[in-house]
Amino acid sequence: MTELYVHLPFCRSKCLYCDFASWAGQEERMGEYVDAVLREGKARADALGNPAVDTVFLGGGTPSVLPAALLDQLLEGLLRLFPLKPGAEFTTEANPSTLTRPWLETAAAHGINRLSLGMQALQPSLLRTLGRIHDFDQVQQSVSLARACGLQNISLDLMFGLPGQSRAMWRASLEAALSLEPQHLSCYGLIPEEGTQLSAMLQDGQLTLPDEEEERLMYDDCLTLLQEQGYRQYEISNFAKPGYACRHNLGYWRQVPYLGLGASAASMLLAETADVAYQRQTNPRSIPAYLSMVRDNAWTQRETEPVTRTEARFETMMLGLRTTEGVSESAFLALHGVSLAACYGSRLQALKSRGLLEYADGRWFLTRRGMDIQNSVLVELMDD
Repeated sequence: MTELYVHLPFCRSKCLYCDFASWAGQEERMGEYVDAVLREGKARADALGNPAVDTVFLGGGTPSVLPAALLDQLLEGLLRLFPLKPGAEFTTEANPSTLTRPWLETAAAHGINRLSLGMQALQPSLLRTLGRIHDFDQVQQSVSLARACGLQNISLDLMFGLPGQSRAMWRASLEAALSLEPQHLSCYGLIPEEGTQLSAMLQDGQLTLPDEEEERLMYDDCLTLLQEQGYRQYEISNFAKPGYACRHNLGYWRQVPYLGLGASAASMLLAETADVAYQRQTNPRSIPAYLSMVRDNAWTQRETEPVTRTEARFETMMLGLRTTEGVSESAFLALHGVSLAACYGSRLQALKSRGLLEYADGRWFLTRRGMDIQNSVLVELMDD
């Protein structure tokens, strides 16, 4: 286990498109929650032998709504349990409307060296549609403040395919983000998740999405503009200046074992048996259920899913083909003890002949056309 994820499920306001485990109006639970995360962390660290970690990621929710004193308590406790390896990447998410100097100074003092800010869009009308509570001025101020506090590695999240968003509006959002000279950009196409307020508004006809062709052109604009500005695409939605790809997320896509702490957090731990490659464990989703699990040491309340070796091989394809580096034949063999050709050879060749996959230097990767219909490609690689 070399990666650590910590989930902080608190928000100032719930975004209309969000289906993550996060809630507004739960500030009175923050102290108890931090205590619970550290108790869970100690139980995990004791079982695993206090492993040093290569990457840490604080996600949510909105980590930046945590008071600086509680952030200090959380980080001090975590780093005692899971020491950072030299050169570790330590990321936190934040909302521009809640970021403060004391919070950033506390983060930097404990080794946080990468900040992921949710910008999403430039236009106030689109931010209102999403239920965001910040504006672009706050994004600018947050970036400047973060750099003044020593956090130089900045990532911005943007969204396209939004209700009411034109191609020109998307390009303006990209250009505004680039003006801040971030090291990394995540550009996501909106997926209206079932059960969210935004999904209900779309179903009721209150909002309308751009058509598929308009959304495809927005993605094309993203690829073109970011490449022109020196960003390298390394995953379907992620772009970085050289040397600034998110190592934590690359670990997920390369199936590096990881540990998750907090409500709804997932872990992937090796389980070397004849039939099972690893176990995926997921904590209870709600804050009360999570606190109850920790209070009672009721670790069996975690949902545990064994992942068979066949399923693990397919996940290698599913995750690896999201990235521009693709799937390495040598890495596949080392991970699974069987060759890529033995598992998928004829199907890979068929997809290559149709212009959906390419092969070079021992790697299989999606073509641009393949990226556009990635789900269809993966269906053809699934075992019957």
